[in-house]
Amino acid sequence: VQLQASGGGLVQAGGSLRLSCAASGRTGSSNAMGWFRRAPGKEREFVGAINWTGSNTHYADSVKGRFTIPRDNAKKTVYLQMDSLKPEDTAVYYCALSSSGNYAWADGYRYRYWGQGTLVTVSS
Repeated sequence: VQLQASGGGLVQAGGSLRLSCAASGRTGSSNAMGWFRRAPGKEREFVGAINWTGSNTHYADSVKGRFTIPRDNAKKTVYLQMDSLKPEDTAVYYCALSSSGNYAWADGYRYRYWGQGTLVTVSS
């Protein structure tokens, strides 16, 4: 299984950005997908997740109301739509896949596969 994250870049505070994460290989059909981030000098933190049907989502308090995670199972792709971006959102963003797809897991250990990360920089 491979996860290819893309869409990072430089954006001004208050702007929007959409990240994509495309899965390939023997992914199965019922995976939960999560987004995590690591800011400079900080530990990795949970951003948001979605279960395989899209019926369950979970977001960190810091992004709730600003970020959403649409997914397109036909394309094996999940997105991270980021609106009202703040400088503190600056980080490398990682997508992750869990074969336990019934729930939107916040714990990193639930995810077996990880993408390579894409850098998001929000300027003030």
